[in-house]
Amino acid sequence: MKDPIMQKSIIFGSGLGAFLGGLIGAGLGAIAGTLNSILLGLAIGLALGILTGTLAAALTVKTAGTTGGVSFGAYTGMGAGAFIGGVIGILIPTSLRMSANTQGMPVLDALTLSRFEVAVFFSFFLSVLGTMIGAWVSGRNFIPRKLEK
Repeated sequence: MKDPIMQKSIIFGSGLGAFLGGLIGAGLGAIAGTLNSILLGLAIGLALGILTGTLAAALTVKTAGTTGGVSFGAYTGMGAGAFIGGVIGILIPTSLRMSANTQGMPVLDALTLSRFEVAVFFSFFLSVLGTMIGAWVSGRNFIPRKLEK
C-alpha cells in the first residue's frame, strides 16, 4: 500500500460518518414523531454519512496531510459536505419530495416546497457532518513539529 494514512483515514471517516450521519438522520426523523420517520432518517443518515465521511476523509488527507491541522480538515470537510449535499438535494425527484410525510408541520412543509429548499437543507446538514469528520480526521493525522529556540 502506497499511502497507509489515506486508507486508515477513509475507514475512520466512513465509520464516523455512518455514526454521526445516523445520529443526525434519526434526530431529524424524530421531528415528525413517528417510528417510521426515525428509522427512515436513520437509514438515510447512515448512507449519506458513509458517502460524506469517505469523501471528506479522502479530501482532508489530500489537503491537510500530517501537517495541516484541524482547521484545514474542518474547512475541507465543510466544503465537501456542502457540495455533496447540494448535488444530492438537486437530484431528489419531485415525486419523492412531494410525497414526503410532513405531518402538516410548517417547518417540514417549508423544507419540501422546491428543489432549492431541499438542496439547501441537504447542503447545510452534510456541511455540518463534513466539518465534524474533516476536523476529526485531520486532528488524528496531525503530527506536531518541534520548534527549537
